[in-house]
Amino acid sequence: MLSGGTKFKDRTDAGCRLAQALTRFAGAKPLVLALPRGGVPVAFEVAKVLHAPLDLLLVRKIGAPGHAEYGIGAVVDGANPQLVLNDEAFAVVRPSPQYVEAETKRQLEVIERRRKLYFGDRPAVSVSGRTVIVIDDGIATGGTVRAALKALRKDGAAHIVLAVPVAPPESLALVGKDADETICLSTPDLFVAVGNHYETFDQTSDGEVIQLLREAERLGSSEAEERRR
Repeated sequence: MLSGGTKFKDRTDAGCRLAQALTRFAGAKPLVLALPRGGVPVAFEVAKVLHAPLDLLLVRKIGAPGHAEYGIGAVVDGANPQLVLNDEAFAVVRPSPQYVEAETKRQLEVIERRRKLYFGDRPAVSVSGRTVIVIDDGIATGGTVRAALKALRKDGAAHIVLAVPVAPPESLALVGKDADETICLSTPDLFVAVGNHYETFDQTSDGEVIQLLREAERLGSSEAEERRR
């Protein structure tokens, strides 16, 4: 655990440090799932050290009717995309089934476009029965991460590990309820935003995501070829 005042140089540095805290999972042949876009450079370093496949976990919020910023649930990408509802918000808003169905369909279409941009025609990897390591560049409130973890549980993941460089203690405690294990390098009491804990926190581009995914796939293919020799 790092001190609260420690900053990461950038996402690559955070990923290298996080990878060292996750080496014990290498034998479980985990699947590394990154929350794009900022989680991808972090997850790439972890996948490289663990010799694990890298995939994305795309999440789209479902907003309340007329108030898109108020989330009543989320659609989570995967081999079997999941709808995860925020029960408290859903009880307050009480949207019609028709609205939820239409919004779910619309957000799934967005997810499909994003996945095609990043992967082409390659389908999402199944998480059923697997150890899954979910990675982002940090957690603020944790709403998106909670939806992702709940969806993985519904989709049959055997063991879910949440791994992030930095998060406030209260958010980490809340989100951690939906994971089997939580790894966080820094939990500063004074937390304003994830970016405050990085020296460089530039926006991750779609081009960078695509490049890292292709590099991860190339590394995986090279290792498979070596094992066959």
